[in-house]
Amino acid sequence: MSFDVDAFLARPLTARVATNGPTVRPVWFLWEDNAFWILTGPWAKLPGRVLADPAVALVVDECDLATGTVKQVVARGRGEILPFDVPRGFRKLARYLGDDETLWDERFRRYLHDDPAESGTVWLRVEPDSMTAADLSYEV
Repeated sequence: MSFDVDAFLARPLTARVATNGPTVRPVWFLWEDNAFWILTGPWAKLPGRVLADPAVALVVDECDLATGTVKQVVARGRGEILPFDVPRGFRKLARYLGDDETLWDERFRRYLHDDPAESGTVWLRVEPDSMTAADLSYEV
């Protein structure tokens, strides 16, 4: 079965990203310009791990036992650390927290508006070299 991967990745789902070590961590992401964008910085080990070894794999999935919906996207590629930009940051955070910044927890407003040169906020960008999608849904 197939499904609209772009529509699936536009939903506020959690991805799990794997790096060398191996390590796996849950992350919020933005799927934009055929790449995954993950907000990170010095509070996490993720930037250092990617700089040491840029091989990255991630999975975005859902499993709803009540409806029988089971979908997954698995991607692999090379991660790169890029400067943070506020417009993309807003789009990423708004998909999880809503458009009204005044309702966001203070830490998310700081990620968005603190000077990245001081806070160290950066993007991990992963443009997949390979990506597979599977709809494993079943009738309930």
